[in-house]
Amino acid sequence: MSVALLLSAGPVRAQDARFESAVACIKRYEGMHDHRHLPYVGYGHKLLPGESFPVMDEKLADSLLRADLRKKCAVFRRFGADSLLLGVLAYNVGEYRLLGYGTRPKSRLVCKLEAGDRDIHSEYVAFCHYRGKAVPSIRRRREEEFKLLFIK
Repeated sequence: MSVALLLSAGPVRAQDARFESAVACIKRYEGMHDHRHLPYVGYGHKLLPGESFPVMDEKLADSLLRADLRKKCAVFRRFGADSLLLGVLAYNVGEYRLLGYGTRPKSRLVCKLEAGDRDIHSEYVAFCHYRGKAVPSIRRRREEEFKLLFIK
């Protein structure tokens, strides 16, 4: 019985380790947002209608980041092992940029994954533009996220 519990705990610990790596990566690139960055607070949490956080400390910011990342991952749960990778990307660019909305089509990244093609490196790092221009620091972030979180 205890051997079965130990064996079943292995993948959970691996998932926890990947989630912790994702959180650390987001913290490193987002940094702590203060009142000058409204409506964003903490590590990039966007204030929702009715929300206010008069005092933002590290513990609260970390808690918000983890809750938001879990929600984003849940949106992409159908992609299995890639849900964390997509959740991290959606945390930064929004899930509707990936899934499409209104007249905006699904991203090539999601279309490839839906077709069963997991050769997505170039599509993933292509999410490095700001106001139509590629930003080298965002590209480095995408490369690091991919290296940390993509499971072959």
